Amino acid sequence: MANQDIKSVRDKDAGALKEDISSLKKEQFNLRFQQATGQLEKSSRIREVRRAIARTKTVLREKSPKAKV
Repeated sequence: MANQDIKSVRDKDAGALKEDISSLKKEQFNLRFQQATGQLEKSSRIREVRRAIARTKTVLREKSPKAKV
């Protein structure tokens, strides 16, 4: 499953990756808010979103012209 995710992320351009990060951060905020109010049903989703943000940032950094990888 993770391999499919990374392939779809790598196919996107930098602008789309930045939009994804923005939407994932909004989702992360909403999940944290739900957790604080006791309304969160699927607590594992917080971990999934956090990892998706990290994955997207990594691919964005790899695509950066300043990357020294």
